[in-house]
Amino acid sequence: MSTEPQRATGRETWYDIVVRVLKANDIKLVTYVPDNVLSPLLRALHDDPYFTVIAPAREEEAVGIVVGSYMAGIRGITLMQTSGFATLPNVLASLVVPFQIPLLMMISERGALGDHQVGQAIVCRTMRPVLVALGIEHFAIQRLEDVEFIVDNMIKQSFSTQAPAAMILSPLLTKRST
Repeated sequence: MSTEPQRATGRETWYDIVVRVLKANDIKLVTYVPDNVLSPLLRALHDDPYFTVIAPAREEEAVGIVVGSYMAGIRGITLMQTSGFATLPNVLASLVVPFQIPLLMMISERGALGDHQVGQAIVCRTMRPVLVALGIEHFAIQRLEDVEFIVDNMIKQSFSTQAPAAMILSPLLTKRST
């Protein structure tokens, strides 16, 4: 399914671009906890033999797998939704940030722009303040034309500075271009 919108429009989808940029930056491991917004990206990653894709039970486990793999020389990324990010402050503050581990996170922004679930909306309001408090670089991707630039540069910055980075997938991107 990941190529159907591309064929129909002649343009790459946001998730096609993400897959291409991950490969260009030698990101081979992907961990995630399932999320509807991320499903087209997850299908594309599962369909591509380049990637090792693991779906643990919790986001903390997903981070642990990526961190351990990084220490073994394998680059990875963790995919999650906003409420999944809410489970991570302890592991970020006690492991990732103080030990300068370039953890890449891609977070589908839930609880904003038409998401009427109260729990998602409350958690969404906490995400950016937590990222700021921990000094984690983060950018929201809102337009298709910005996907490649932001994803590529966030990956490069994370590994060159040995610091975590969060790429937030705005509903402006994911709902417009799927």
